[in-house]
Amino acid sequence: MHVQEWLDTVPAAAVYAVVGLVIGLESLGIPLPGEIVLVSAALLSSQHAGINPVVLGVCATVGAVVGDSIGYAIGRKGGRPLLAWLGKKFPKHFSEGHIATAERSFEKWGMWAVFFGRFVALLRIFAGPLAGVLHMPYWRFLVANVLGGICWAGGTTAVIYYVGVVAESWLKKFSWLGLVAAVLIGLGSMLVLKRKAKKAEASARPETEEPKPVPAGE
Repeated sequence: MHVQEWLDTVPAAAVYAVVGLVIGLESLGIPLPGEIVLVSAALLSSQHAGINPVVLGVCATVGAVVGDSIGYAIGRKGGRPLLAWLGKKFPKHFSEGHIATAERSFEKWGMWAVFFGRFVALLRIFAGPLAGVLHMPYWRFLVANVLGGICWAGGTTAVIYYVGVVAESWLKKFSWLGLVAAVLIGLGSMLVLKRKAKKAEASARPETEEPKPVPAGE
């Protein structure tokens, strides 16, 4: 079942909890579709009066920040052996190539990798644990984590919510737009056919004989 269809079958409180939990687990380092769940819930809030987009954005932000912080603590305690273990359990997400790419990003950008990593699926999973493994100062991690969580979770919720509102309003007018378009297409087709019929009739009509010239002197 589609994520949005499933979310539509549960109470609003459960939607908030699911969004916060899935995003938190993804931020902790477990490969889950946090972004898909957030986008689906935000779109649902634009069509469902019982789901408050502000509460939804807050739950998503809290899940992101708390999950990243737990991931940081686990990474700091587990170190590189933890990354090796994750690579065996989740080779698709924690392969040596992915870890090396994320590590280069951290070495180059530092705390900005945590902030912008929130917007990239790969770094969103790695950010917390890898920052802990690399022993990034927690206060720097926390600042980037909170700002990134607010911008990503809050921004995504707001954008998708307003896109959904505009789309729903547009779809309500679609029946009238479709009717007008159908009438215009019908009129246009009639004019084109009528014009072609006139051309065909003119080409089929026999040409009138030209009068013969009268000889001079007659």
